[in-house]
Parts: sequence; structure tokens; C-alpha cells
Amino acid sequence: MGDIVWWVIPAVLYGGGWIANNARLALKVRHERKLELLDAAERQRTALEAAKRPPEPICGCTHHLAKHDKQGRCHEEVEAPTAWDADRRPVQFEPRQCNCQQYVGPEPLGTVFAPELVDPR
Repeated sequence: MGDIVWWVIPAVLYGGGWIANNARLALKVRHERKLELLDAAERQRTALEAAKRPPEPICGCTHHLAKHDKQGRCHEEVEAPTAWDADRRPVQFEPRQCNCQQYVGPEPLGTVFAPELVDPR
């Protein structure tokens, strides 16, 4: 009995620490993979939602098509710099009309009503 006890205690202590370290590492890796899967699922969900939306008619001047007239001129007001400091950074602004000349984005499709071709009776 005395011959077994002297090596069992160090073996259990060393082996228990090794098992605990491996278990901790495995849980950490599992947690990181779970976070990556959740992030990938979120990216996929937002990509699918974006794919279902029609393209927004936004001009190069960042204003919506509704802000442009039939000739393509933008009627939105923007803040234009009127004074600069010594480093050529604007320090004073005043409202002016956007100088965008023409909207060149996607044209939205109109709503079309098509009557039924066959009587559904």
C-alpha cells in the first residue's frame, strides 16, 4: 500500500492540471467558433435583407431622386464653406443650393396595374 501512494498523488495533481488546461482551451475555442458562426449568420441575414430591397435612387451628390427636377437639377440645400483658416480647413459655412447638374442613378419602375386575364371563377 505504501508503494502505490507516493506516485499516485503527484500523478493525480499533474494530470488534473493538464486536463483542466485542455478543457479550458477547448471551451475557449468552442466559444470563439460560436461567436464566428453568430457573426456569419448576422452578415448573411443583413445581406439577404439588402438583396430584397430595390436600389435606392440616390444621386452622386448623396441626395434622393425626389430632390431633382425633370431636367436633373438638384433642389436640395447644402452647407458651402465661405471662410477658411490658415490650414485651409473651412471654418464658416452658409446654405446654398446643391450644384449637382443631373441625376444618373437607377430609374425606379412605376407601379403598373394589370387586370386578370382569366376569370377566377
